[in-house]
Amino acid sequence: MCVPQCVLAGVRVVTPEGVLDPGWIEVEGGRIAAVGTGVPARAAGQSVTDLDGAWLLPGFIDLHVHGGGGHDVATSAAAMAAAVAFHRTHGTTGTLVSLVTAAVEDLAEQLSWVADLVERGPCADGHVLGAHLEGPFLAPARCGAQAPEHLLDPDRAVFARLVRAARGTLRVITVAPELPGAAEIIADAVDGGIVAAIGHTDATYDQAVAAFAAGATLTTHLFNAMPPLHHRAPGPVGAALDAGAGADVDVACELINDGVHVHPSITRMVARDRHRLVLVTDAIDAAGAGDGDYILGGQAVRVRDGQARLARSGVLAGSTLTMDDALRRAVLDAGIPIEVAAAAAATNPARVLGLSATCGAIAVGLAADLVVLDVDLHLVRVMAGGVWS
Repeated sequence: MCVPQCVLAGVRVVTPEGVLDPGWIEVEGGRIAAVGTGVPARAAGQSVTDLDGAWLLPGFIDLHVHGGGGHDVATSAAAMAAAVAFHRTHGTTGTLVSLVTAAVEDLAEQLSWVADLVERGPCADGHVLGAHLEGPFLAPARCGAQAPEHLLDPDRAVFARLVRAARGTLRVITVAPELPGAAEIIADAVDGGIVAAIGHTDATYDQAVAAFAAGATLTTHLFNAMPPLHHRAPGPVGAALDAGAGADVDVACELINDGVHVHPSITRMVARDRHRLVLVTDAIDAAGAGDGDYILGGQAVRVRDGQARLARSGVLAGSTLTMDDALRRAVLDAGIPIEVAAAAAATNPARVLGLSATCGAIAVGLAADLVVLDVDLHLVRVMAGGVWS
């Protein structure tokens, strides 16, 4: 536990402006009360913890989680909560629960579980920020590990039913923008304060650009489950990377930075715009549970050497990644500055969800959601709302 007021000192503090080394922060009432460099002045009765040169980063916010620790979020409300708790132990202080394509009635029930967890509020076992619907309005040709029998053309009535089931907690929906009716779903999402993402798509460059112009602001696991970037047909990848270049469009790009889904050079390329990259896990229940046989969305998945693939086709089926590993790979494998990687793991996803005023960075007034990493960037401790997990 952290006392109501405490100071963390002797630490390399990663802020939006850069690294304070040595730095310190003061935590009071679950929020960051002060941030500084050097040695803090100690007030009477104040607890000071010296972190001995460790790294201090904002707690991770994962926009894309299907499971972890052997728990699949689509199995039961208890399994959903357990998966969130697993990712808390790897530094994720805010989780968006992602639901793969399923029968509409099943998705509605799963969304109600998410709503229950959101309404429960932050706790020692994790903080659910809302739901992400990864389907059912996806392109059959790019369905990836989504169950093709449950894919639907965009349907406003179905979407409205799912929104009602979520009770105000649906935060993101992924849509293939080239499908008939997709524009209406994007419009309805934006009007309802829901982030529209494009993904699992066979869209052309122009179709993707139109989706961004209509209000889509996120790409679901960029490069995966979409056409590759081509110099004469840039497709959705080119549209996402081009968005914002001279236009008033802000598009964030999810990347699964596990060394399997994308090459480190791709992570480095996307991170050249430090506001664009969003690190996600796309983790399934196998994360933290080891190699073996699993089920995702009713489909058999085999995990070998940490890679999750559909048993019938070998298609990648989510990942076994955790956010601490995603950040470490970004810094050590892709060579991204730690302040840029921290933004991709916390600040940028908070902005995508409209939460920048409350969390996602080490700054005065924001939630004291923090991770402590050792000199090799391995997780040491997690603080959420001023409380050590």
